[in-house]
Amino acid sequence: MPPVITSLLDTDLYKFTMWQAMLHRFPQTQAEYRFHNRRPAAYALAELQGEVERELDHLCTLSFGADELRYLSGLRFIKSDFVDFLRIFRFQRDFITVTRQGDELEIVARGPQVHVMAFEIFVLAIVNELYFRRFDADAAHAEGRRRLAAKIDKLRAFEQEPPRRHPFEMFDFGLRRRFSFSWQREVVDTFRRELPQFFKGTSNVRLAMALGLVPIGTMAHEYLQCFQALGVRLRDSQKAALESWVQEYRGDLGIALTDVIGMDAFLADFDLYFAKLFDGLRHDSGDPVVWGEKALAHYDKLRIDAHTKRLVFSDGLDIDSALMLYRHFADRTQLGFGIGTHLTNDMGLRTLHIVMKLTQVNGQPVAKLSDSPGKTMCDDETFLAYLRQVFGVVPAG
Repeated sequence: MPPVITSLLDTDLYKFTMWQAMLHRFPQTQAEYRFHNRRPAAYALAELQGEVERELDHLCTLSFGADELRYLSGLRFIKSDFVDFLRIFRFQRDFITVTRQGDELEIVARGPQVHVMAFEIFVLAIVNELYFRRFDADAAHAEGRRRLAAKIDKLRAFEQEPPRRHPFEMFDFGLRRRFSFSWQREVVDTFRRELPQFFKGTSNVRLAMALGLVPIGTMAHEYLQCFQALGVRLRDSQKAALESWVQEYRGDLGIALTDVIGMDAFLADFDLYFAKLFDGLRHDSGDPVVWGEKALAHYDKLRIDAHTKRLVFSDGLDIDSALMLYRHFADRTQLGFGIGTHLTNDMGLRTLHIVMKLTQVNGQPVAKLSDSPGKTMCDDETFLAYLRQVFGVVPAG
């Protein structure tokens, strides 16, 4: 079988945007990332250990091609010195280990953050594709194409509805849990051809380059988590992260992620200054309608016209839930819908729910206090309790 990863551009845009920010501002930071499987799989992921090891060996032989570097240089927010760094970058195999813990895989990337932070998406894509190679590919593709056609039909029927103030715009966010690279490309290319009025881009930089699409993404949880251990007061960590982002990108990449410590704690820090500087907010946990109403109420309180802002939804969406949210909010603000697994791995098979999250920075624990309790990530209960206390977050349940 061919390797899962054949290009270092086959990753999410926000990896590059966070990578550049960390290289410019905190290049000396040490970090640890850990793989986690959130629910049992059809067979033990530990069986994949040898194959994962070989895929990582191959990953560490790859470098960016000249055409890929030219493409990145053409993105106005990517700086020339970062491209020069990528020109000589290679993953170091010593920085990542794969072991078995019972039926599960334990994958840990540990080292300088600018050398280990990009492992995440590749590891998730590798584990997913190796896992699904054990199923009947012909049957999966047949079912996947049937479901893909149904999605296209559903959106064409939706097009007959009366227009709302703001358009329906969706993006592919499905790299990390895709069935395979080839299937993700087929899905993205199909939406690009069939529904260009709705389909506006992909987080996968390789596919954006290959298919002439807009690459989509700004920041992920790890970026804001880092600031919990980067020398500012813990209470000021979110504000420091947002300020650093503004200074790095100066108006580009203006969608802020809200659920690292929960929406209420985020909005307490998202004052008039940030609300004017950022173009909008991204939802990734908790009830999306409640979240959206809180966001709009916050803009209203600050006397900001919500029609000038954008709410991006990206938590476990499918076409139905995206359309439901669109109908609820489309007359009140601009919207975007990042759909992942339900685009790139809707094959009639039970999908994996795997993540690889930042757990330590400079030897200190960091945490994500999600609005969905099952998404909270931290190995240190003492630090979690302290974080909740500092931000006034009451544990769910």
